[in-house]
Amino acid sequence: MSGKEKMVSEITPMDVDFAQWYTDIVLKAELTDYSGVKGCMVIRPYGYAIWELIQKEMDARFKATGHQNVYMPMFIPESLLEKEKDHVEGFAPEVAWVTEGGAEKLAERLCVRPTSETLFCEHYKSVVHSWRDLPKLYNQWCSVVRWEKTTRPFLRTREFLWQEGHTIHATPEEATEETERMLNVYADFCRDVLCMPVVKGRKTESDKFAGAEATYCIEAMMHDGKALQAGTSHYFGDGFARAFGIQYADKNNTLRYPYQTSWGTTTRLIGGLIMSHGDNDGLVLPPRVAPYQLVIVPIAAHKPGVNEKAAEIKDRLEKAGLRVLLDDSDNSPGWKFAQYEMKGVPLRVEIGPRDIENGQCVIVRRDNREKTFAAFDGLEDTVASLLDAYSDAIYNAALANMEKRTHACLSIDEIKSCIETNGDGFIKAMWCGDEECEKKVKELTGVGSRCIPLAQEHLSDTCVCCGKPADKMVYWAVAY
Repeated sequence: MSGKEKMVSEITPMDVDFAQWYTDIVLKAELTDYSGVKGCMVIRPYGYAIWELIQKEMDARFKATGHQNVYMPMFIPESLLEKEKDHVEGFAPEVAWVTEGGAEKLAERLCVRPTSETLFCEHYKSVVHSWRDLPKLYNQWCSVVRWEKTTRPFLRTREFLWQEGHTIHATPEEATEETERMLNVYADFCRDVLCMPVVKGRKTESDKFAGAEATYCIEAMMHDGKALQAGTSHYFGDGFARAFGIQYADKNNTLRYPYQTSWGTTTRLIGGLIMSHGDNDGLVLPPRVAPYQLVIVPIAAHKPGVNEKAAEIKDRLEKAGLRVLLDDSDNSPGWKFAQYEMKGVPLRVEIGPRDIENGQCVIVRRDNREKTFAAFDGLEDTVASLLDAYSDAIYNAALANMEKRTHACLSIDEIKSCIETNGDGFIKAMWCGDEECEKKVKELTGVGSRCIPLAQEHLSDTCVCCGKPADKMVYWAVAY
């Protein structure tokens, strides 16, 4: 075996060391590299191409719901950050501060944005005066900095890329509707684009966003049974408006405080893709965010007409709107097969002299290695059909993993026994609403509350912890 062939096969099996399996994939699939800046990552071209496709697909959905992109400064004056008490307290441990500019000490410290609520509020105060100015439906694509102690590529880094939506409305009803609408946009995006099933729910009071009245989230289940928060949507009420003195004149010329929301997702979605769909051979990418949806590998490329036919097929499929890579390098077909399986390319098209004689090619799916002999005539339709089937298959596999790892429990002992028998996963259990019980469940079992799902189930009448009356079913899990 050549050095290249050996290189692409050396991925630690996920059942041996899941964390190392993940690290192997992000490095060997050339998604990221280490940086000299502690806690930060270099996103390499292949990894960034995935993010660009996520951004493109998501941005189109934001614009379809009436949102406009804006850009705010990356620095926040300390006095501005401190205007909303709960907000600043929530972010204080993670804030990075700038204290000098050039050779001079700054008169006021500047925070490197961990999030941009305060900046948007300052802007709203200068542009919102009348009911005619509302609503403002904004979104920002940028990076933020949070001084994390423990980091892992895509999942938790000190600087990361994200989008943050910020909107302001005349009534609480409009703002609540926006909060819920964007939660559904995220959930639909995860299902339709990332092939990743999620649970939609509301965070408990102890776990909501700093300064929010309510935080909603989508939670996904990874291969190893740990949960991943894939997106959040927050309803602020008029708390930020009051803190920043934002008022508008309604139709009766009466001054009112407006109501706000924010919502966000990050590059951790790429980590979610890896851990939802990947296998021991590498990435398994959903077609809509795969940098290349198929790779063409010529077989016996030295034979007359093979490379020419491969180039012709590439041109045809690109004209059909597909992202296609033709690898006509002198690497062996075996190396190419392993390389593009590791990089998660959904389909591989093999074209050799015998295939050309028969007017067909071989198409191999990344998820199950299933082979299809496809005629050159109508190849565009065949590829489209295979990509649809592939998308459905990886979604259903992720859904089956979530369902297999979701268990209902009625007592603390049942939770402990369930985890001991089945490993990590979602635990569904009733909760009385007392924060002390929420803390105690985590102390005794290791699983924390993830969300109060919008789709409620009545498992029993009593709290899993204290036995008092309970009317909330909660999803609990160990989380990234």
